[in-house]
Amino acid sequence: MTANASRPTRSELILGGQKSGKSRRAEALAQSWLKQSGSHRAVLIATAYAGDDEMRQRIAHHQSDRAQRVPGMTTVEEPLHLAQALTRHSRPDTLIVVDCLTLWLTNWLMPVELATVRETSELAASQSPERAYQAQQAMLFDVIKTTPGPLVLVGNEIGLGVIPLGREVRAFVDALGLFNQSVAQICQRVTLMAAGLPLTLKDKQ
Repeated sequence: MTANASRPTRSELILGGQKSGKSRRAEALAQSWLKQSGSHRAVLIATAYAGDDEMRQRIAHHQSDRAQRVPGMTTVEEPLHLAQALTRHSRPDTLIVVDCLTLWLTNWLMPVELATVRETSELAASQSPERAYQAQQAMLFDVIKTTPGPLVLVGNEIGLGVIPLGREVRAFVDALGLFNQSVAQICQRVTLMAAGLPLTLKDKQ
């Protein structure tokens, strides 16, 4: 990894497996951004949905740890309308971390817990779930290309193991792989994390 790869760029996609160091790298980039100037801000957009007690505990644990590691970063929760959240919070002086894209995709494609939220959302009220997701995805891609401030996107790489059992799970793995490819195409930098170590796959400065 070059020295420049440890500093934020206009847009970076960070991929990796579970506990590979994805979020830690995103936090390190946020810390680097905050240290560059006293006027800089950092915002985390969290896409997790607390559907049960275990998930609520995990979210609370992550929030506590993150507050200690990056005290200057504020958190916004948005499980569905990510493009709109990016538009609201992105500014030239603000670095945004999205953690994570995979949960956001899950909320749209496998929305067991979020069914009520989706049914009552303004967008889903006038569209089928598939069309609503496609519209959100198109908006997200456009926003990634045009955010005025730096953007760090965290996502999972889950396609390296065996082919999963079950049609729905296989369809989700396929959808996530294609989604990651699309995001990688429009991001300036793409980093793969393994065992806490970053491997730069793409870096167009």
